[in-house]
Amino acid sequence: MSIWSSIIGGAAGGAILGGPIGAIIGAVAGHYIGQKIGDGAGIATEQITFTIGVIALSAKMAKADGHVSREEIDAFRQAFKVPEGEIKNVARIFNLAKQDARGYEPYARQLANLFQDRPAMLEELLCILFHIARADNVIHPAELTFLENVSGIFGFTTADFARIRAENLGPDKADPYTILGLTREATDKEIKSAYRKLIKEHHPDLLASQGLPQEFIEVANEKLSVINVAYDRIEKERGMK
Repeated sequence: MSIWSSIIGGAAGGAILGGPIGAIIGAVAGHYIGQKIGDGAGIATEQITFTIGVIALSAKMAKADGHVSREEIDAFRQAFKVPEGEIKNVARIFNLAKQDARGYEPYARQLANLFQDRPAMLEELLCILFHIARADNVIHPAELTFLENVSGIFGFTTADFARIRAENLGPDKADPYTILGLTREATDKEIKSAYRKLIKEHHPDLLASQGLPQEFIEVANEKLSVINVAYDRIEKERGMK
């Protein structure tokens, strides 16, 4: 079952309770009272919460540069395979979050608390937001500030954010060492260790087992590809074996 066809039914069935995410989904579910909706069966609470969090933070970030571009909206729909019949549901959540006067911090804190024992999930959420931010081929300074602030709320250090930012610029635009969270002074052994650790922690299969909805797996695959290309570059430059 698609996560998009389940977020309303799962929420209406009581899957999500409390916090700003619960308030938004409660308002949206209320729209469907008396109507036939899906029951969200088989979709874990955390998958639904993660997805609503992605939509809500995307809406907040879209306001960061002063407008919501058509490219951002199209990128969201295309990258995350939102079916035509579910676009209205996603749009309602997007608009409610955009209009919420509480800001983005409560949403980020709720997600940070939920996934505090799975930092790779929080990092993946940041990568999804980066993916949306660069949809119009430029990450605006206000969007970058937003992303860095969310990263801090998620518990990532300045060095962590530098690595995540480099990964999302791509191997052709970022220092491969920064992508691996290293400096050029790192030894071959340290490089291999850092690479293996990143590959293990961010493998799409592991993320799926931790609750990442299938609709977001492609972003995880892109991240893995960037890490691999960065390592290959370093390996060739150093003549590592």
